[in-house]
Amino acid sequence: MIQPTQKSTAPDGNSRENEMAAPTMPNAKDGAGKDRFAELLRQNNIPLTLQRLAIAQVLFARPVHLTAEQVLQRAQHIVPEISRATGYNTLKLFKEKGLVRELVIDPARIVYDSNTSHHYHIYDADTGEMTDIPAGDLKVVGSANLPSDVELEEVDIIIRVHSKDH
Repeated sequence: MIQPTQKSTAPDGNSRENEMAAPTMPNAKDGAGKDRFAELLRQNNIPLTLQRLAIAQVLFARPVHLTAEQVLQRAQHIVPEISRATGYNTLKLFKEKGLVRELVIDPARIVYDSNTSHHYHIYDADTGEMTDIPAGDLKVVGSANLPSDVELEEVDIIIRVHSKDH
């Protein structure tokens, strides 16, 4: 049986607690947390700006699955003058540095996952809620026969579910 192990995020960006929630990073509002987020950026050779630090606080205070707009709205509560372009560019940079994963739920919905460890997802199509599944809880057997001129980059598994009453 698949058991979610982390907080899940509904489309409104609010987390729902699981009984088996993963440990969280420091609170974004405490000074030690801000220092840790700044250190994370430095370790990844990302120049510090107030805007990048605010976005890091939103993404890394605890595991989240958020759209770019949700990240931007939350970061603007910390640094109101963050522009949409800065938000999107920072998400792209964090993705390139391996700090977040970009998950394509459907062509109109992309979320950023701050948990970059190997894991899978359950997506509830009725509620929009996304829940992490540890890699060990799902067995993937075999691999695709790829053309000789390409190599496997990553396998993303999103199990889409909906209510039986649907």
